[in-house]
Amino acid sequence: MIGEHARELSAKLQAHRLQLFPPSARKTLRKFTSGEAARLIGVNDGYLRHLSLEGKGPQPEIGPNGRRSYTIEDIHALRAYLAESGKADRRYLPRRQGDEHLQVVTVVNFKGGSGKTTTAAHLAQYLALNGYRVLAVDLDPQASLSALHGYQPEFDIGENETLYGAIRYDGERRPLAEIIRPTYFPGLDLVPGNIELMEFEHETPKALADGAGAESLFFTRMDEALASVADNYDVVVVDCPPQLGFLTLSALCAATAVLVTVHPQMLDVMSMCQFLIMTSDLLSVVAEAGGNMRYDWMRYLITRYEPGDGPQNQMVSFMRSMFGEHVLNFPMLKSTAIADAGITKQTLYEVSREQFTRATYDRALEAMNNVNSEIEGLIRKAWGRA
Repeated sequence: MIGEHARELSAKLQAHRLQLFPPSARKTLRKFTSGEAARLIGVNDGYLRHLSLEGKGPQPEIGPNGRRSYTIEDIHALRAYLAESGKADRRYLPRRQGDEHLQVVTVVNFKGGSGKTTTAAHLAQYLALNGYRVLAVDLDPQASLSALHGYQPEFDIGENETLYGAIRYDGERRPLAEIIRPTYFPGLDLVPGNIELMEFEHETPKALADGAGAESLFFTRMDEALASVADNYDVVVVDCPPQLGFLTLSALCAATAVLVTVHPQMLDVMSMCQFLIMTSDLLSVVAEAGGNMRYDWMRYLITRYEPGDGPQNQMVSFMRSMFGEHVLNFPMLKSTAIADAGITKQTLYEVSREQFTRATYDRALEAMNNVNSEIEGLIRKAWGRA
């Protein structure tokens, strides 16, 4: 009966996807208004209009009402044009340079419902929209991050096509570059996930018991895989599974930064406490075995926050008193705009303002941008930038 239900549900989800994204069931990214394009690039709308009238740089699409719109490819091309025009600074092309190291941001919590995948997806897309080269890694066998980016795990992801293929212990191991897939977001690539990732959880204890030497050290494998493609990216965003297994530990060992998502409720904070205790104990063992546990930064992100909720405010105050600057200044608000976008497997950055009450959309977008801008600032600080 379980198998029958699984097949029926999978077929229904595929039909739903075909209905949402006809005719090929592949997602595409909407066009951006001239105001949105200007904000993303870091110039004013009047300057973009001036460039357009003079025929400089990529030209926008002009609608029947005279409004200009830009594809994300146009926006990236405008960045390159401005940089080549002698006005270059890193707000146009913010990619890492010189000895600036790859930032690997691992998003973790072993309690479901903390907003982990939503946070990872929006952070990856925000950075890509703002000119960074981003790799998103879906380490969750449930593969929600992959689904958000247009890949249905049981239909689109085959055998040996997840990160497991690049970190497995046998002769079928393959280069990560062969597994990475493009997304409809230029500048954002994806290592997709599916149930196959559980194989690493099953095989690692056997590899540890066999004691075959350094080659079998599970905590080095993901780091080595990411190092093989590091020259192609500025930031890696890893969405971990809601459990503290070998996949999550591998991600924590490969990370340069850790972002812990927390819903400000007592049970969630208690669960996070257990997560921190277990993580500390396990990472201490890994460190003794030679793992690198030094991070550029670690922060707690308050998610699904309702400012009018008294008990939530008390919990946020408690966390700030305990962890101080390690709690991000900006929380991610609970919003119907984010929830409604998720119904169609989209993020807030994909939907347009017209689909919602404008005040609702603007409030959610401002909160999301505040969070991601603060994280971007931490990334830039780790690179030694002002």
